[in-house]
Amino acid sequence: MTRCVSGAALLLGLLSAGCARQRFFQPDARIPDAAAQAAVGPDSARVTAGRHYRRGWPGRLLFGQHYRATWAQPVTLPVLDLRRAAPGGLQPGKMGGGFQTTSMTLNGPDGRTYALRSLDKDPYKTLPKVLRHTFVLNVVRDATSAGTPYGAFVVPPLAQAAGVLHTKPRPFYIRNDETGLDKASERFRGKVVLLEEKYESKDNLNAGFGPGAEDLMESDDALEAIYRDGRHRFDQPAFLRARLLDLWLGDWDRHEGQWDWVAVQQEARTLYRPIPIDRDQVFFRFDDGVISWLVSKAVRKFRTFGPAYQSIGGYTRNAHFIDSRALNELTRPQYLDAAASLQQALTDEVIERAARRLPPEVYRLEGPRLVAALKARRATLPAAAAEFYRRHAEEVVVPGTDEPERFVVERQSDSLTVVSVFSRDKAETLLYRRAFHPAETKRVLLHGLGGKDEFVLRGQVRRSPRIDIYGGPGEDSVADSSRVAGLRRKTRFYDTKRNNEVEPAPELKIKTESGVATHAFDRDGSGR
Repeated sequence: MTRCVSGAALLLGLLSAGCARQRFFQPDARIPDAAAQAAVGPDSARVTAGRHYRRGWPGRLLFGQHYRATWAQPVTLPVLDLRRAAPGGLQPGKMGGGFQTTSMTLNGPDGRTYALRSLDKDPYKTLPKVLRHTFVLNVVRDATSAGTPYGAFVVPPLAQAAGVLHTKPRPFYIRNDETGLDKASERFRGKVVLLEEKYESKDNLNAGFGPGAEDLMESDDALEAIYRDGRHRFDQPAFLRARLLDLWLGDWDRHEGQWDWVAVQQEARTLYRPIPIDRDQVFFRFDDGVISWLVSKAVRKFRTFGPAYQSIGGYTRNAHFIDSRALNELTRPQYLDAAASLQQALTDEVIERAARRLPPEVYRLEGPRLVAALKARRATLPAAAAEFYRRHAEEVVVPGTDEPERFVVERQSDSLTVVSVFSRDKAETLLYRRAFHPAETKRVLLHGLGGKDEFVLRGQVRRSPRIDIYGGPGEDSVADSSRVAGLRRKTRFYDTKRNNEVEPAPELKIKTESGVATHAFDRDGSGR
């Protein structure tokens, strides 16, 4: 968010100048009303998530109303009691490394771990040092009000109905004299926080993950396992269902760090099913001020949640890397079937019950509007899914593993190109197969990764997607007997200058590199 808000700050600089506010955040989330505090008893507190986001009409005009009323609305929350917050009580663990939220791990007696993090954010560390003490910091901090502090608590019933694994966050207030968090106590005192179980190790496995579940892990570990061994695969239909739920919720910040994975053993292979985490950006509202509207036009990912889907490209931009790897097998009918299934599962009753998880005072402010928007977006979810597919189909990444594989490209007709990937062991196991249509797909990128890979291309046609081959660090071979009418070369091979065998057709363009060729872990998906 820093780059875009910095652009907004430059516009603001034409109107005003100044330094960062030294005391931006509320000192204590409790409202200064002794009678109100006494009325809720010692185990609860009347708090605001962020009354510092209130602005007069000039501020609302420039930066937008956002969710300022929600942040400043007094609500009743339970006070965090580490002895009772989870079975057996919780003990402080290590502090988190997030740049914006105050976070730490709490440990249960059974080995389970829990995440504790503040609802409010401070993007101070995300800014260049030269800007940290200028009015730009005020602008960036203020943009936090575009997210709703209680949105994450609405999601679990919706995810449950959708058949998507999910966390179970709960809100708390931390007393201003809390000492049970050891050295972190001072940093958390007086804050409104979210507590949820973490799904990053075997100790947190439970029956809810279904039969065959054998491990939990973060994305980096899941990706390493999948690209090391062809018997490890993404559960792509499950990931598609989760991503369509993201679209419906308007959750635009779904990069690979926003997922945990459960490894499920199924016969001879291991499937990795997604668990979306960190629902900080659901129901985002940004473009309701002069400056924020201008920023939203320049930065596509800042889409405002409402009855209509503003931009599928914007909603999915941050997730490009993980989407391109975990959705590369699926077809347009599968996208549409998944959308229709979600429409059936996300009933009016489910939506209305989920919205009631907002604090009652917040529901009165936002509940009816939220419910109406979710119902409207549900009606057009198939169209959103079709656009989501169209964008993914334009350029498709097909990675191998660090074991030897054989990639076969069959240009069967002007309207059909089939890509298959086989293991090069005795079993010759089929690892991947998909039919591509030139009307949908312009380019297919084959990433060999490790091992001695073989790339075979055949067929003579007039139209076909371009095939880009990235051999990887091993010794690879390319046999291209295919031909596509026209002058443009439709096959390109990127690799090192040595230790490769190439039988080129006129269509093959060879591009060698002095170092090791890039591979499927490149975040831009381009191979360079």
